[in-house]
Order: sequence, then structure tokens, then C-alpha cells
Amino acid sequence: MTASTSRAPRIVVVFYSATGNVAALAESLAQGARDAGAETRVRPVAERAPAEAIEANRRWKAWVEDNPYDTVASLDDLEWADGLAMGSPTRFGNSAEQLKAFLDTTGGLWAQGKLAGLVGTSFTSASTGHGGLEATILSMNNVLYHWGALVMPLGYAADASLMSSGNPYGASWVSRKSAAPDDAALQAARIQGTRLAEVAGKLIA
Repeated sequence: MTASTSRAPRIVVVFYSATGNVAALAESLAQGARDAGAETRVRPVAERAPAEAIEANRRWKAWVEDNPYDTVASLDDLEWADGLAMGSPTRFGNSAEQLKAFLDTTGGLWAQGKLAGLVGTSFTSASTGHGGLEATILSMNNVLYHWGALVMPLGYAADASLMSSGNPYGASWVSRKSAAPDDAALQAARIQGTRLAEVAGKLIA
């Protein structure tokens, strides 16, 4: 940034959710950013899975049919933002193909240097305790390195509760038996959103 600004930081939360758990984390993260005074956008990426795969999973089918989002993530959202939070369920220690497909469209913005000023952070959910939570966050953060963006972890310092409930890489949730995120996981996401907004605000000040 070459000039100071008095506007609120702009935070976009871009995520893929198959059954709503990652969406719940995304909304909590966005609320934390709003609590810190940020403008926010919450944007799912487009669903790309074949219909037969979705039909075979009751919870996946219900989410695709009834989720509340009518606007999917776009490159304009990234250009608009000062801070980006990326979320995805784990897929073999990596992010979901749907999120990767969106990120693969950012080459033009990257080539123009338009993503180098972002501060980014990531969050995730898995069905097992050792299902790749940290690896998935790190895989999403790899994109930020290539953009030249600044990577912001959740850490432990932002709130004492994170020492017992938080993943220092980013908010995460172990969804055993398809359970929705509990209050501790949602609080970790809110703290991550607040921290993202605060850091982004300092960068544009």
C-alpha cells in the first residue's frame, strides 16, 4: 500500500462445504471479522461433483439443495479484499477439488501482482482426529506463498482459550458421526476472523 486509508478492512471468506460444517466455521470467522469492524463477504465456491455422487450422500444432497448461499466466489471478491480466509474439508490431507478449481483461476490476478497485498488464513474440518487437519491448512496456505500474500496463522496468543481448544494453524473441527461444529470450534473461528481483520486493518492503515 502506498497511501494510507481510513476505510474498514475488507475480508472475504472463500470456502467449500459439502454438508455445512465448513460453512458454519466460515460464518463464525466472518462474524469475528465484523466484530473487529471489517466489511465481509462470505462466498462458497461452485459445486463441481457429479450428481450421482451427491445423490449417494444424504447430508451432501440436503446441503446442495438447501444451503443459504446464492452468490459463489469470484475473482472480483479477491480483488476487493484486503484479507482472505480459505476453508475446506480435508481430502486426503489436501483441500477439496472444488476449492482448488477456484484457486486455479487466479493466475491472471497473480501475474498482475494483485494478490501480493493480501493477508490470508485457512480453516478446515475432518471426520477423524488424524484426518489431515493441519496438512489441509498447510496445503491451502501454499497458494498464499505463491501469490506473495502474507500468511496469518491462528496461533495461541490471541485468546487464552485457544491453548486448550485451538489448532495454531487455523480453526478446525473433527466432525465425528457428522456432528456440527461445537462452541469451542466456532469460537476459535471467530477469534481467527477478528485477528485477520485486525492484521488487515494494520496493513491498509
